Amino acid sequence: MIRRRDFITLLGGATAWPVAVRAQQPELPEIGYLSSASQAKPNERVGVFVKALKAAGFEDDRNVTIQYRFAEGHLELLAAFAAELVKRQVRVIVVPDSVFTAKAAQAATSTIPIVFGVGDDPVRAGLVANLKNPGGNLTGVTRMNLELEPKRLQILHELVPAARTLALLVNPDNPNAMRSVGAMQEGARSIRIQLTVVSAHRETDLDPAFSEIVSAGAGGVVIAPDPLFFLQNARLGELALAHRLPAIFEYREFAAAGGLAAYGGNSNEAHRLLAEYAARILKGEKPADLPVQQYGRFELILNLKTAKALGLTVPRHLIALAHEVIE
Repeated sequence: MIRRRDFITLLGGATAWPVAVRAQQPELPEIGYLSSASQAKPNERVGVFVKALKAAGFEDDRNVTIQYRFAEGHLELLAAFAAELVKRQVRVIVVPDSVFTAKAAQAATSTIPIVFGVGDDPVRAGLVANLKNPGGNLTGVTRMNLELEPKRLQILHELVPAARTLALLVNPDNPNAMRSVGAMQEGARSIRIQLTVVSAHRETDLDPAFSEIVSAGAGGVVIAPDPLFFLQNARLGELALAHRLPAIFEYREFAAAGGLAAYGGNSNEAHRLLAEYAARILKGEKPADLPVQQYGRFELILNLKTAKALGLTVPRHLIALAHEVIE
């Protein structure tokens, strides 16, 4: 369970730790856990992280302390949170969710080890020199999420084979947006369909974006990876169902909320790997010597209840391939 004393937010008016306290060397070694997500939503993943950390020999409040910082989707807070963890002299900073978070931690320290979990290529993102020999103070795990986007488009095409136009929902503020669009346009050409690109910068843009997708005559939508969209998993699922729009995203929560399908890496598996690397660093290993892991456990989630509501027949081979079927 995440304790309130460990969670400091700049949004709710909570006071910061006194400077004298933050500057003290803690009695127990500390792990900083820095996330762009919500304190409430990632509890299952945090639970996996804590359990895996315990299995590796480190138990919270016994021989280590975990300092949690959640930006609640406000990416502008990440730099301040990262600086605060550095001032606390944490032994390792774990950044589980995005390149944005990893970059904030990287900018804050060149000496404290950082263990990241990202969907992008960490070499291309400038986090490590190469995957096998990271160099510097960063290492972690990647699911190479951008490479999965054409696969999501292919799955959606199989779910709605009659659709000649599909849409891609992107956040143009994301540095990877143009690469995402390029990969998807190439994928669309390979299956001979038209791709309509629709943008959403913030939460209030989501309703108009779905209306625009429907007005464009798109037979379905692929939602691109983005911290904003991750935080709005459930809302996106509800919008897709309300607009009777077949849709696919990365996370299970999206399909559970009414989205037609989800396809992506297993986030719980990523958190287990992050905990293992954090433990190895606490035991004395250096991030420069720990190769970046690419985890290949990708899962397809299908919501047959949504398919029925949309009047779709899900191909048998997709049902057979699905990790989970929601009925």
